[in-house]
Amino acid sequence: MPIQKIIVDDFLIQSKNCLLIDVRSPSEYTHAHIPTAINIPLFNDEERKIVGTAYKQQSREDAIKIGLNFFGPKMNAIIENVEQALQKNKITNKTIFVHCWRGGMRSAGVAWLLDLYGYKVYTLIGGYKTYRNWALQQFDKSYTFKIIGGYTGSGKTYLLEGLQKEQHSIVDLEALASHKGSALGGIGMPKAPSQEMFENLLAKELNKFENNDTIFLEDESQRIGNLCIPNTLWDKMRNSKVLFLDIPFEERLTFLTYEYGKLEINELVNAAIRIKKRLGGLEAKNCINYLLENNFRDAFGILLKYYDKHYLKGLHNRENATSLITVIDATSVNTKDNIELLKKHI
Repeated sequence: MPIQKIIVDDFLIQSKNCLLIDVRSPSEYTHAHIPTAINIPLFNDEERKIVGTAYKQQSREDAIKIGLNFFGPKMNAIIENVEQALQKNKITNKTIFVHCWRGGMRSAGVAWLLDLYGYKVYTLIGGYKTYRNWALQQFDKSYTFKIIGGYTGSGKTYLLEGLQKEQHSIVDLEALASHKGSALGGIGMPKAPSQEMFENLLAKELNKFENNDTIFLEDESQRIGNLCIPNTLWDKMRNSKVLFLDIPFEERLTFLTYEYGKLEINELVNAAIRIKKRLGGLEAKNCINYLLENNFRDAFGILLKYYDKHYLKGLHNRENATSLITVIDATSVNTKDNIELLKKHI
């Protein structure tokens, strides 16, 4: 059966449980890619540059000849990499999906090789560029969101996890961003993705749901670490119902002290230094001194007062705040109990 070129929606659906190969260069892939794709590059970064320069400054034919000189010696390695990837990922389906940047010569070359070897091969019409447009379109769709609100230290992430275990639809924005949202949020987290990759991951999550699903998200600032929630999606979140868990300060402080007290002192101090101006000189100095004395409770108490004030402003800084926000009184940071409280308002 010959190589088939298919549109992005079919490509994403049919490639599930199959090997999806991104043949772009390593730097292109590292910057952002289809979340389920692995990278088996046709050219490395330097080779891509050489071929691209020849294409622009000489001719298409010269670029192809140079590309073939790079491609020829790699053919066997590409086949072996595909075989290893199938084995590593325990994929028994020998149908392979391949794409490059624009659905051009790179994916065509690798697809030809894999077809020659005996695999059934599909390529993506328009390549990653088409996928990227698809990802951005996901943010323009209509969604029914319920926003889980609460001051810092309310255990909102655990609530999302608990709701997911009960088969509710959730999107964990902080997990996708590899950041917990506050000045301390990046400590101990994996390296954050690029903005483009964050959007690709978010698009993949949103695409899981049906049109009538209610999706739970945590109440966030638009900026999570160095990443931003796309504007159209952010507007939808700000106009969605908020279930605000009002938990006493001391209970949240106990939770926060337990959660963050295990982190490296130097990283905590550096985080406090980063928001020194916002805390104010004296409060920042006291916070840092408490941290250096291993007095986490008093240090986090200063941070918590700052974040409570900041969050309260953001909570009410939305149109129709009064009608959108439902305040739910809770006595402690107890995931099981607080999920039961939330469910009364779902």
